[in-house]
Amino acid sequence: MERIEEKLRILADAAKYDVSCSSSGSKRKNEGGIGDASASGICHTYTEDGRCVSLLKILLTNHCIYDCAFCVSRRSNDVKRAAFTVEEVVELTMNFYRRNYIEGLFLSSGIFKNADYTMERLLRIVKKLRLEEKYHGYIHLKTIPGASEELIKEAGMYVDRMSINLELPSEEGLKLVAPEKNHDSVRKPMAFVDQTIQEIKQESALIKKKPLFVPAGQSTQMVIGATPENDYQIMKVADEFYKSYHLKRVYYSGYIPINAQNKNLPQIGSTPPLVRENRLYQTDWLLRFYDFQLEEILNPEHSRLDLEIDPKLSWALRNPHCFL
Repeated sequence: MERIEEKLRILADAAKYDVSCSSSGSKRKNEGGIGDASASGICHTYTEDGRCVSLLKILLTNHCIYDCAFCVSRRSNDVKRAAFTVEEVVELTMNFYRRNYIEGLFLSSGIFKNADYTMERLLRIVKKLRLEEKYHGYIHLKTIPGASEELIKEAGMYVDRMSINLELPSEEGLKLVAPEKNHDSVRKPMAFVDQTIQEIKQESALIKKKPLFVPAGQSTQMVIGATPENDYQIMKVADEFYKSYHLKRVYYSGYIPINAQNKNLPQIGSTPPLVRENRLYQTDWLLRFYDFQLEEILNPEHSRLDLEIDPKLSWALRNPHCFL
């Protein structure tokens, strides 16, 4: 029991840097089991009506074959390592749920051995929860970049939301601090998940009871402030992903300096760009809910958001003719 508690402490702490948890929007119903993802949104902060809801947010393991300079779980970092078994994650989830500690599961993982090896274990966890434990609550699963389409598709039948992190906004920035990775390994599974979602929607007219496949859609996350991309570059990527892959959310995570050895990153002691992060979210909202076009807010001539005022006010001040 002490070892499980130690694993939980290590792997919950390692998962805190992933901010892509929010309301599920899932329509998965309880059909004779435990839990209900359709009753309310699941997130790790607050819902729109002010309720605080919780989920078990952990990594399967913080062992990783990659050495991304911005990541606390990089292979060269001198941190305690741990790994849950499939059975331990299932048992923890069910025990926490029965005790009313959580309302859902957010499961991610470092990559150990290879992408398929890791993805296969994540798949086993969600299958055991759904099929053996009859758990119908919310599950958000992080897709492993480079995993096979077969594993991703099967996992999508058991989870509510899938996400795969783009990590850095540009390929150049990614190569600067994570040369072993590339954006293609993110775009391909994202496109595959979106294509499968669209195919199932089209088949729903012919099938009486269509299968559930990632009913709450997919999301991604970008680290901002670690590499020199401007706000226009960041939001251009987000805008493209919303249009190309029908994402539910793009998350912007201000870089927290954790690596003093890499001179390409802001050094420890630097202030995280929290105000900039907030301005990016405000811009994101204008694009998704207020029918703004990206070029109205940011463009090559106006490539950085004003940190002193919100982007809607900034647009209004630049376009006084719209109010005459």
